[in-house]
Amino acid sequence: MLGRLNHVAIAVRNMDSAVEVYRTTLGGRTSEKVAQPAHGVSTVFVTLPNTKIELLEPLGDNSPIAKFLERNPDGGIHHICYEVEDILAARDKLAAQGARVLGDGQPKIGAHGKPVLFLHPKDFCGTLVELEQA
Repeated sequence: MLGRLNHVAIAVRNMDSAVEVYRTTLGGRTSEKVAQPAHGVSTVFVTLPNTKIELLEPLGDNSPIAKFLERNPDGGIHHICYEVEDILAARDKLAAQGARVLGDGQPKIGAHGKPVLFLHPKDFCGTLVELEQA
């Protein structure tokens, strides 16, 4: 079912500082900052040879990232994203096995313009998992 690792998402308090670390200190290639109002975040992607890092900054106090940062003041890994060939088939198979799909269970369009779903971290070793249509 799982395809390649699409990205690891890191919640940050200050995008400019985070981009500086990834661009200058680590020598990464970063995208422009893009507001994702439907998800309550701004994103910057750091392109690596084999995957990406997604930096997430809250857009407003009601952002799920703001809540994450309340619990994790220094930021940190928020979720991991795997690609799947058929997101609806993956959702149905996982749900049949007892995995909890967050939200209303319907895919939403993610930062890459593709359908995504999130899976409850308690069902995946404490890790919030995002599935993205390949």
